[in-house]
Amino acid sequence: PENYSVIINGYISPILVFLTIINNSMVCIVLLKRNMRSPTNTLLVGMAISDMLTGVFPLPIFLEFFATDRLKEFTPYSWCNAYKYLAELLPTIFHTASIWLTMALAIQRYIYVCHSFKARTWCTIPNAIKGTIAIYVVAILSQCTRFFDSYFVPVVLESAVYENRTVIGCIEEHEDWAMANILYMSIYYWFRVLFIHLIPCIFLVVMNALLIYAMRVAQVRRMQLLRQNKKSESKKLKDSNCTTLMLVAVVGLFLLVEFPLGIIMILLIVSNTFEVHIISKETFQILSIFSNLFILLSYPFNFFIYCGMSKQFRETFKRLFVG
Repeated sequence: PENYSVIINGYISPILVFLTIINNSMVCIVLLKRNMRSPTNTLLVGMAISDMLTGVFPLPIFLEFFATDRLKEFTPYSWCNAYKYLAELLPTIFHTASIWLTMALAIQRYIYVCHSFKARTWCTIPNAIKGTIAIYVVAILSQCTRFFDSYFVPVVLESAVYENRTVIGCIEEHEDWAMANILYMSIYYWFRVLFIHLIPCIFLVVMNALLIYAMRVAQVRRMQLLRQNKKSESKKLKDSNCTTLMLVAVVGLFLLVEFPLGIIMILLIVSNTFEVHIISKETFQILSIFSNLFILLSYPFNFFIYCGMSKQFRETFKRLFVG
């Protein structure tokens, strides 16, 4: 796994993170323009920010350890807390927010398409902002105990690189309340599997199917309007379908990269909970490395989906450079 992690986390992932920073910054700038402001775009901005931060937080770890020879040595005590927060906890928070915002986006679009009268009161920019903030808060709360359930103790170790040299590394110790409660970690990981991976993925598959069906119904309705020479109503339906298709593509890309990670997490939790050997630790690490790579790889693609499928986005983006 070390060879894979050095290549992927040390060289490929930082490039993808920098691309994500550039692309998602452009997405936010475009979608926050006055003519682009809408409840849907408000959620897309929230997703762009959380996707970007999911990659930004582990970037110092990628560059400090995986892109250098420091990975061969024990993690210095001064880096132990930073490693846990930057590589694990903070990315999990913002990745969770991205997942739940994607669910909110699908729900909102379904209301727009299938319950247009309710959309006028439910799907507003203020409600989208409140919903985004609420999702961020709940995502933080879902991980808050992990910031306090353990601590690092400095320990003198024989260097793994140099002979006759010692380094100050660390050992992670769990708090008494976390150690005493056998169910604590099981509950935490089952919560992650169910509410951050499994249920959202199943829910989004169903919502995408419903949106695709609604698009087909709308297309039939549009053909009827064209035959009746109601061109303005037909154009509105066409624009609505284009927006729905774009969001279906965004959700589809999300599912493509999230399903493998969800399956990996389920296998890990089942293995740990029931003490059943399913996959080796080394195989799990390799699968996790590649799964996280594909998730990072998907982040810059949303920008190209917006450019390719939204004429308004393309035109607003062009005006940033040509005036």
